Amino acid sequence: MRFSIEIKASKGKVWDTLWQDETLRQWAGVIDPGTYMAGVLKEGDEIQFISGNGYGVTSKVLKLMPSEFLLLRHTADTQDYGKREREKQWTGGEESYSLAEADGATTLTVASDVPAELEGYFKDAYPKALERVKNLAERKQ
Repeated sequence: MRFSIEIKASKGKVWDTLWQDETLRQWAGVIDPGTYMAGVLKEGDEIQFISGNGYGVTSKVLKLMPSEFLLLRHTADTQDYGKREREKQWTGGEESYSLAEADGATTLTVASDVPAELEGYFKDAYPKALERVKNLAERKQ
């Protein structure tokens, strides 16, 4: 699935909105309440996205170009706040975040491999989450 939104903010502001803990919790929580990221975005390292119910995904940072591009590969589905593996719903999928700036605005494009049974939910939830990113980034100006 692929989603894009134009945001009247610099790439740096949008990037910070995506990945700083306080704002990540606000936009990712639209998709899955209570979601946060554990770990540090560093190419080659693993991070975890964990929801309020303790389910999550462990992802390897395949490519990181700050304020421009992030590519993640989901390496494990987890439960118990990242302590145990569960069924492999997301494992093997990839997710990317691309930012392109022109004329004082940034286009954020997110591409994600989504399990077939969740496509309907994500078609509704992801645009709402990106709208939250837009509102947060534009408010930070």
